[in-house]
Amino acid sequence: MSDEYVRRMEDVLDVYEKPHDPKRPVICVDEKPVPLTSNAADPLPPRGPGETMLKDYEYVRGGSASVFFAVEPKAGIYISKVTETRCGHEFAIFMSELAYRYKDADKIVLVMDNLSTHSASILKQHLGDELVTKLWERFEVHFTPKHASWLNQAEIAIGMYSRQALGDGRVGNLDNLTKITNAWNERINSKGQTINWRFTKRKARKSLSYART
Repeated sequence: MSDEYVRRMEDVLDVYEKPHDPKRPVICVDEKPVPLTSNAADPLPPRGPGETMLKDYEYVRGGSASVFFAVEPKAGIYISKVTETRCGHEFAIFMSELAYRYKDADKIVLVMDNLSTHSASILKQHLGDELVTKLWERFEVHFTPKHASWLNQAEIAIGMYSRQALGDGRVGNLDNLTKITNAWNERINSKGQTINWRFTKRKARKSLSYART
């Protein structure tokens, strides 16, 4: 485990340990690719009480889509958006929408993976220098270490979404995926379900057997 890995991990854990502050909300961002598949044949209806609908194991591929996620773990706020791709243009729009949603915050504290698309330079390619300068100033960005997506609490939200919304994953097409995603987003936000993150810097030093001053 390199010094760079430890530095970034502890930086993220420090962010998570701070108390909730609406003026400095902590937002975790990530995205999930979703294959657009559909049944090769119509499912068979249940044959009687207690029986389940039968689906053929074969399916038809219809391309893929992406779902962008942002979650404010300590407030139980979930934001998700279906897009055709996960390119820089889609990310730029999502960041713009996120900044507007939290327009009353003094600073938006972001935690996200250090992907090539997650940068001000990528945003400038799609939004222009002047707009991005103002937009990027709204954020305080904390990147997780490489190969450490488990430190991003948006991964927990994606896991919840996968289990509760996608089911067997045969969503058919982009319109249907959007309907499924919007319905899940409405349900999860109505619950105000927070994420109780328990992995602290102290636990990291103990369980991963390293010391740092």
